[in-house]
Amino acid sequence: MENNTTCVFVRDNIPLKDFKRFLIPSENIQHQYSSIYLTRLNALRDIVIQKAKTKWAPYKIINVSNLIEFQENEPCIITGTLYKHQELKKSALQMLSKELQFCPQPLQFNYESFKNILFLEDETLRVKLTGNHMNIQSIVTGIVCAMLGRRQENGTFWVEDWCFPGCCSAPSTSCISIRKNKMILLVSGLSLVNDINSFGLTLLSEWIIGMAGNSCVQKEAAHIAHVIIAGNSVKGFIETFNHQNYSKKQKYNEITKETQVATYRLDEFLKSIVKCCCVTLMPGEFDPACHTLPQQPLHPCLLPQTIRIYRYKSFNSATNPWIGSIGSRIIAGSSGQPIQDIMKIANLIENSPLTWLENTLYWRHYVPTAPDKLSCYPYFKNDPFIIKECPDIYFVGNMEEYDTKVISDEGHIVRLICIPNFSKTRTVILLDLESLETFPVSFEANL
Repeated sequence: MENNTTCVFVRDNIPLKDFKRFLIPSENIQHQYSSIYLTRLNALRDIVIQKAKTKWAPYKIINVSNLIEFQENEPCIITGTLYKHQELKKSALQMLSKELQFCPQPLQFNYESFKNILFLEDETLRVKLTGNHMNIQSIVTGIVCAMLGRRQENGTFWVEDWCFPGCCSAPSTSCISIRKNKMILLVSGLSLVNDINSFGLTLLSEWIIGMAGNSCVQKEAAHIAHVIIAGNSVKGFIETFNHQNYSKKQKYNEITKETQVATYRLDEFLKSIVKCCCVTLMPGEFDPACHTLPQQPLHPCLLPQTIRIYRYKSFNSATNPWIGSIGSRIIAGSSGQPIQDIMKIANLIENSPLTWLENTLYWRHYVPTAPDKLSCYPYFKNDPFIIKECPDIYFVGNMEEYDTKVISDEGHIVRLICIPNFSKTRTVILLDLESLETFPVSFEANL
């Protein structure tokens, strides 16, 4: 008689700390957006000045407002916030006037033009930047930087070189050791409204909770201590209509019903996972959450079954962007809007989403194009999107394909990850918290 033995694997548990950096403390929206740029400049100016002194020690640093008093063609350093004037960027009034004339507006996938002009501004003045050393396509509005150059006779500033704030210094807690085989799972773009094939989602759920595969597969799944879902779980995109189609009540009802069904499916999916594994859920651009960044956590009423298990502290409804720590690793990322928006503005084909993700680290800002292009809350006293600590893991969700790299800044290692859209690629990312190695896992059905 055969002796059947049952293998029991204990799920790893790692403490989670949500920094709650992007929770909106109040709903006062009466402030002007100019305060954000002033706050951003004040927070990063000393840092970028220190970088400029290290890079260009012999030259004098002056304010943009004092540039007119400085001698022409004399090398100097100025600091401020970059503004990119874009010919193809539409104004709200222009879009509204065309919409009311019942003219359907085509989607615009980029705003880059050879007619774009770059300016540097501080609290008082703005100066036009010229020169052959600048690649305007690699720059977006909202970046704080220092410029080395000369004032020209026509009042413009001829740029010879520039520098950015650079990466933050590594936190002291990053030296804490982590036990081997501690994994987190990164997934984005479940898109349950647009993805009617539930096979991949069911297989993913069963794999996480340990009901799929043999004992080796189940042992691997038991190492998953945390799951991060980076946005667009309910919807992956939204249909656009002209002015006339907005009045079609039947179409509106169909969209509402689809969203309700998809939200229920998401609740069922999460309910099965949070019973045995910790989950952090971020909203996305097309999810039923506020559109303005930072997007606030999904309302508890949307996920009643999952919230009932919340008392066990295994479910964390988070913001977008989000930053926190799992174990001793600082993890930060977004559901995709900041990087997607930068790609529209810059339109550099040779630059991958991973390159732009890396650039935001050197710019020291999670969402540099807000509020110029991306809508955001009108912060008055602080800019929470400034990167205040260098993450160990920095991700962006809802990308077309998986990509990753490791960068090192002053000895601190950062793992950059582009999480692919699950509804299109059926791929999730496993990440080892100790070694920062990543492993893509596919749930594509091979028929």
